Amino acid sequence: MIVKTPPLLLHWPDENATQAFAQHLAAQPLLRNAFVSLQGNLGAGKTTLVRHLLRALGVQGRVKSPTYGVVEPYTLPGLDIWHFDFYRFSNPREWEDAGFRDIFASPGLKLAEWPEKAAGVLPRPDVEIHLDVLADQSRSAALQAQTATGLALLRALHVAPDNIQAGAP
Repeated sequence: MIVKTPPLLLHWPDENATQAFAQHLAAQPLLRNAFVSLQGNLGAGKTTLVRHLLRALGVQGRVKSPTYGVVEPYTLPGLDIWHFDFYRFSNPREWEDAGFRDIFASPGLKLAEWPEKAAGVLPRPDVEIHLDVLADQSRSAALQAQTATGLALLRALHVAPDNIQAGAP
């Protein structure tokens, strides 16, 4: 089922607010099998949000950006996580050639930065997060559910109005 909610706008005045959001998101059971895409300019805070989220989920050790390796996998008890960064893709077909279709078909959490670089081949994200840096260096985050799972996840976060309904494809 395809869903497209109006963007839900959040304001994070500092990194502590980003971290608090990531902890709240990590506590949601639906996240364990979700696909979250992250969009925003360089420096918008995509990787910072992912780092806080991975820490909140229990990832230990260094959490690095997958910009050069394209994907960083993490395995926790009962949870597989893949953090993608498609920034260096010049053609969406690179996604297919890299064999990522199998990863996206498997259970686990998928987090993708720069999803527009793999447009047309990536599956629809459950939740799309668009980050912007404001003049005072705070962040605005626009969250949009794209699937029924995403809608349920946003509702569980208490950021989606109850009157938003899932639509048919």
